[in-house]
Amino acid sequence: MAKKSENTSPDATGKVEEKNLLKIASSQIGVKEIKGSEHNPFIEEYARRVGITVDGDETPWCSTFVNWCAAEAGLQTTNKANARSWLYVGRPVEDPRPGDIVIFWRESPDSWKGHVGIFWGYSKDGRKVFVLGGNQGDKVSVAAYDAKKILGFRRLTTANELEFPEPVISLWDRGNNVKQLQIMLDQFGYDPGQIDGVFGPNTQRNLLAFQKKEGLKQSGVYDQQTFTHVESKHMS
Repeated sequence: MAKKSENTSPDATGKVEEKNLLKIASSQIGVKEIKGSEHNPFIEEYARRVGITVDGDETPWCSTFVNWCAAEAGLQTTNKANARSWLYVGRPVEDPRPGDIVIFWRESPDSWKGHVGIFWGYSKDGRKVFVLGGNQGDKVSVAAYDAKKILGFRRLTTANELEFPEPVISLWDRGNNVKQLQIMLDQFGYDPGQIDGVFGPNTQRNLLAFQKKEGLKQSGVYDQQTFTHVESKHMS
C-alpha cells in the first residue's frame, strides 16, 4: 500500500487548496524503483489506485504518480499513463503557482512523448523549472527542467461532478444559479472573477467568449441553447 497522505475537505467554494497536493506529493519523496525483477509496491499502488496498467515499477510512471496525488487530494485526474493527457484537464494558466500541473515535451514539441509533474517554482534566471514528480531519476523527487520545453500549466479543481445551471440567466441576476455558471466558466478555462453569485459585466464577457468559441449565438445570456450545448457536449 502507498504511504498514507494528509488530505482535507474542499473549502466553501468547492475547491481543494493546491498546497494539499504538494503535501501529498512531498510525503512520497524518496520512493524509487527497484532494479531487476522485484518491484516497489508503492509505485504499483499508485497505478492500481487510478486504474492504470503497468508492467512493474520500471514502466514510465510520471503521469501515474500525478494521477495518484490528484486522486488523493480529491482533484481532477486523467487516469492515463501519458504525460500529455494533462493538457486537457483543469484549466490553462499563464501565472503558475506551486501546486499547478506542468507538462513538458520530450524529443520534440510534436512528439507524443512528454513529462508531467507538480510545479514547485522557477530558478532565479527563469531558465529552469523545479518540479516535484515521479519517475524523476527513477524516483519521486524535486528536479529542474528546461523552461523552454514547457507545453503548458494546468490548474486542477475538485473532482466533484460539474453541475450545469438552469437557464435563463442574464446580466445582474443573482443567486446560486449564477454561482454555478461562474464555476462552470472557471472550469472551462474562462475567468469570471470572484465566484460571488452576481452576474456582472466580467461574467458576461467570459460567457460571450465561451459562446463565440463554441459557435453559439453570442447573446451574453445563459440561454436554453447554451445550456443544451454544454449539457450534450460535456455530459456525454
